[in-house]
Amino acid sequence: MIFNSFEFIFLFLPIVLLIYFLLNQWSFTLAKAWLLAGSLFFYGWWNPSYLPLILASLVINFLVGTALGKEYFTDRKKWILTAGILFNVGLLGYFKYYDFFAENINFLFNESIPLKNLLLPLAISFYTFQQIGYLVDSYRGETKGYNVLDYCLFVTFFPQLIAGPIVHHRQVMEQFRQKENRRLNPQNFALGLLIFSMGLFKKVVIADSFAIWANRGYAMAEQLTFVDGWMTALSYTFQLYFDFSGYSDMAIGAGLLFNIHLPKNFFSPYKALDIQDFWRRWHITLNTFLTQYIYIPLGGSRKGTARTYINILIIFFISGVWHGAGWTFIAWGMMHGIASVIARAWKRAGYSMNKWLAWFITFNFVNLAWVFFRSPDFATALHVLKSMTGLNGIYLPKEVIEALHIPLGSPVLFNFSLGSSFAEVLLYIAGGLLIVLFAKNSIQWRDEFEPRKTVALYASVLFLYSVMQLQQVTAFLYFNF
Repeated sequence: MIFNSFEFIFLFLPIVLLIYFLLNQWSFTLAKAWLLAGSLFFYGWWNPSYLPLILASLVINFLVGTALGKEYFTDRKKWILTAGILFNVGLLGYFKYYDFFAENINFLFNESIPLKNLLLPLAISFYTFQQIGYLVDSYRGETKGYNVLDYCLFVTFFPQLIAGPIVHHRQVMEQFRQKENRRLNPQNFALGLLIFSMGLFKKVVIADSFAIWANRGYAMAEQLTFVDGWMTALSYTFQLYFDFSGYSDMAIGAGLLFNIHLPKNFFSPYKALDIQDFWRRWHITLNTFLTQYIYIPLGGSRKGTARTYINILIIFFISGVWHGAGWTFIAWGMMHGIASVIARAWKRAGYSMNKWLAWFITFNFVNLAWVFFRSPDFATALHVLKSMTGLNGIYLPKEVIEALHIPLGSPVLFNFSLGSSFAEVLLYIAGGLLIVLFAKNSIQWRDEFEPRKTVALYASVLFLYSVMQLQQVTAFLYFNF
């Protein structure tokens, strides 16, 4: 089940919400059990065959976390933690990377290891990281007092289960215990509807429009020329942002309906003035996890400049691998790692740059790097990049030719090929750029929220217009990662 569907909006969410608050009047434990059951139903709606997998993962990780908290296991804690991490990494590796490794071994050593063509379980990348973080904190003695119901609800709470934000146990589990959260809170409810509506609009109206042009462009990468090459790349750049941040907004909004405050995951990343700033704004919870549980344990920036740069590259290599089983994801991650090292060295040397030039370089680097992230292989990525550099020709759309009164027989004419008129795509790209640069983001709306009639009208218009566009339900991009 996905957020942008009639089943979720008009059936699942209202029913789960209503019964949850009704049960809280009699038994808080029963209410949490109901919410857990609803979350597992939400997860299993897409593919019930993977319910046993997430249940087994929950049970094993809770038992390992409990063992790490027992004093009589003190001498064996490192071994228990190692076993727990290997279990999670092994589970993720088997389902997500088995075929990737098999293909590369077959290619390098002329082997014939059969591929399994495994269907990637929903959310495995997200709940694996959440549970690894929990085990590490259990090893540090920071998770005492949690019971199995609280733990399972922390991992499976449906707003953040499928594609994040990646939540930390301290951010969520205590909120489920607070008495004041057991009653419907009108302020949180109104704010939740606003943020959910903003996310729904981002996904259904904006991201899905850009998806048409991005998908068409990448499907015909060899035929792209300069103008439609840039529009293809920019369409995906905006599609990914509005799609993923839209999901995060809907997750945060749905959580607020239950009085649960989920962490922010995006904060206007395309306003970033350098690549480090970008990663403080993009997929914030992933960056936080990698920093806390990998970068700092590796030594962070405490062991000299060279070691710091190596640690940064390791982090971005892991980020690339986490996002997908393919060399293009690794290339994307290493591009960001190298750019982060350069940005850090630039600052250490005391250099500075004009604000708008810094933004222009950062945005265009991110846009170019997304080409590798989106492309199924290097050949496709290179075709798109060749078109963007003009190596496939620099031609003008018919609308531009007519506006400049150039004869239609001119060799600079080409038929725009992304499925809509050149003017429409250009208008959307310009609108997307204005939104990401100048509009107040959803987190600012959340933090500055005041219940007013104008805000209610704004939320209503966004929600109603988005619902009218739900004829064709589309999955979120990060479901694939």
